[in-house]
Amino acid sequence: MTALNHTEVSHTVFRLLGIPGLEDQHMWISIPFLISYVIALLGNTLLICIILTRHILREPMYLFLCMLAGADLILSTCTVPQALAIFWFHAGEISLDRCITQLFFIYCTFISESGILLVMAFDCYIAIRYPLRYTTILTHALIGKIGVTVCLRSYGTIFPIIFLLKRLTFCKSNILPNTACKYIVLAHASCNDIRVNIWYGIFVLVSTVVLDIVLIFISYVLILRAVFRIPSRDARHKALNTCGSHVCVIVLFYGPGIFTTLTQRFGHHIAPHIHVLLSNVCILAPPMLNPIIYGIKTKQIWDHVVHVLFTKQK
Repeated sequence: MTALNHTEVSHTVFRLLGIPGLEDQHMWISIPFLISYVIALLGNTLLICIILTRHILREPMYLFLCMLAGADLILSTCTVPQALAIFWFHAGEISLDRCITQLFFIYCTFISESGILLVMAFDCYIAIRYPLRYTTILTHALIGKIGVTVCLRSYGTIFPIIFLLKRLTFCKSNILPNTACKYIVLAHASCNDIRVNIWYGIFVLVSTVVLDIVLIFISYVLILRAVFRIPSRDARHKALNTCGSHVCVIVLFYGPGIFTTLTQRFGHHIAPHIHVLLSNVCILAPPMLNPIIYGIKTKQIWDHVVHVLFTKQK
């Protein structure tokens, strides 16, 4: 479909380009996308099934991990199939409503993951500071309420974006240089003043992800303070190892996102396809690597994975 540029037309259909400038390499680029999606799908599904079917893994830490795995499944499923359709079948056409729906779920899930990581930092602190009262403080009822609160926060902050986009007239090019719909990219395709959209986007970022990072940092200051008050060296090592997996996942989740944001803000000389590839790393890497990190570094989960995959085959 050719791009329309008549100012009196408000587009209702857009075309996602995939990786701009690398269209002839799409078939090769699709291979890591497919591999990461299959690993994310299998790894997170296995993780959820093991946690929900093993009574011994019904502790708060594993229930929060189950929430994280569910969010990873949603995040990767919202984006990767669409990207593969573009790479394989040149199926980049997407309606405005479908585009808004996609970005709504992408950002909701991203904010939910950030909230879950914050809760998991709080969980680490409780486990180290109050080990004997751990399960009595974090009851299943409280965990359920925390999960609902995380979801309500993400949906509540992203929901106004639907109306902020719906009010716009999309009379510029209907070509979107990306593999999925992004909020600001879509807003820039309009002919309206989008300052409200930009400021609300900043508000959402600061009030959710940035706030979560600050609170996670404070949580780990308290965790380290509690750890170094433990007299036994072995106990200190065990306490630090308890939160090791969580630290790896935090770096994996926020690291690429911060790097991508800085690159987009200051790297104006960088080719557009680099920006698109970096933004895709933020979505591809965490869902693929999170179950691997927790599976390898958490002995209880690793033992159950080995039992499920190998014991029954003997």
